[in-house]
Amino acid sequence: MRPRYINPYTDFGFKRLFGTIANKSLLIDFLNCLVLPQHRIADLVFRSNEGLPTSTSERRAIFDLRCVSETGEHFIVEMQKAKFQFFKDRALFYATFPIKNQAERGDWSFKLEPVYFVAILDFLYDESEEKAKFLREVQLRDQDGKAFSDKLHFRFLQMPAFKKREDELASHFDKWCYFLKHLETFSVLPEILREPVFEQGLETLRESALTKDELPSYEQSLKEYRDLVVYIREREEDARAEGVAMGKAEGKAEGKLEIARNLLAKNIPWEVITETTGIQPQDLKG
Repeated sequence: MRPRYINPYTDFGFKRLFGTIANKSLLIDFLNCLVLPQHRIADLVFRSNEGLPTSTSERRAIFDLRCVSETGEHFIVEMQKAKFQFFKDRALFYATFPIKNQAERGDWSFKLEPVYFVAILDFLYDESEEKAKFLREVQLRDQDGKAFSDKLHFRFLQMPAFKKREDELASHFDKWCYFLKHLETFSVLPEILREPVFEQGLETLRESALTKDELPSYEQSLKEYRDLVVYIREREEDARAEGVAMGKAEGKAEGKLEIARNLLAKNIPWEVITETTGIQPQDLKG
């Protein structure tokens, strides 16, 4: 029987791979593929979550990181496994916290440290398929396309848009993305990924390494993830098709109600249903 590995897209798997002190080197290695060259990370610490959303479902897959570059510059990284509902609004909302929290008491000059917002998406958020890009790098720019500020950087990884095969992996970043997208299918680590960082990551996500206390938590996280993936993707397509005939707004609203009903029937918590669809319990009454 081949080894089984934890799904890194689940909240449990994402936190196990990137959210522990023991795997800090993995997180640094991954983030160094995304930050600007002058911000290559030498060290980082997990900051407190004070000031960020307190909901368990919102916080469990978000990392607030204080980083030091190889040149000694300090900056902040907000990293998360993104939620489906209102994704762009969420990204803007979360990015305000590490900016606002830099305010100092008393006489403060308003000088800010750079902030990166990094999100791993297991869905496509672009409205039209032809615009879908695997890596979206977003920065504040003016009407002439010139950078307005170098203090806020967004990095969005749309994992479904990563299509490279094993023989097409040309960079360390390519290898990370291939590892994240396909590791559940590995029986052994592909030769091209035989590097200490990926070997450590694979061992971290080996399902047999889970304790008896951890296994139920992972199974619940995996169930929630799989249910949401199936219903969101299938029903959103149904709603989009129905919207052509009945009007996009009406079709999309009915599709979300149907998603909520199906998730509720599978005993998915209301908090998860609401954050995914926007549907409140009272919306299903009547």
